Amino acid sequence: MYVDRSDAGRVLAAALADVLADTGGAEGGPPRAGLAVLALPRGGVPVAAEVARVLDAPLDVFMVRKLGVPGRPELAMGAIATGGVRVCNEDVLRSYAVSGDQLEAVAARETAELARRERLYRGDRAPLDVTGRAVVVVDDGLATGATMRAAVAALRARGPRRIVVAVPVAARESIAALRAEGVEVVCPLVPERFLAVGQFYDDFAPTSDAEVRAALDAPAAGDGGGEVG
Repeated sequence: MYVDRSDAGRVLAAALADVLADTGGAEGGPPRAGLAVLALPRGGVPVAAEVARVLDAPLDVFMVRKLGVPGRPELAMGAIATGGVRVCNEDVLRSYAVSGDQLEAVAARETAELARRERLYRGDRAPLDVTGRAVVVVDDGLATGATMRAAVAALRARGPRRIVVAVPVAARESIAALRAEGVEVVCPLVPERFLAVGQFYDDFAPTSDAEVRAALDAPAAGDGGGEVG
């Protein structure tokens, strides 16, 4: 169990330390030029903020939206990410008999919301340049893994040297599915019985838009690109 998302971020950072030992940087020194931390809003932001702080790395958000089943919005039938990437969960689409028109209607709505939130969170600030970097993609947990798969697919097109998915807790099947696609995953807690991400937090209150903006506006957040070591 984690106290809250910040507590989970500190545990996750400790698990990442050895995995990312080759990215440079030192305690008290400059940020790791070869490393970037990207959070999936909103719940992944407080987790990632702690990871970025402990690892002395720049922080940014990477926009992904879940595509919820009509009438069951909490259940992911897929996800979309910045850059027009869409990932679908074919098993869920078949099980709930989701039509093509229903899928497109949900995707259109979530695409508009993705664009709105990107403007809200980042404003005029350019996305962090991940070309040639080791990128740690953080969320507060993985249930179906659809949103994370969409994020990874979109990030691969941006030329990172390495992508590491980092989450405090995840369903065993979701980790296996990511690894089957060649994705590196770091997860300190993989329970035998997984019902929902929130069951592993004492405090799982929703993260607000204001908290996301505050994390990105903090002095250590995002460096807007620059030299890559």
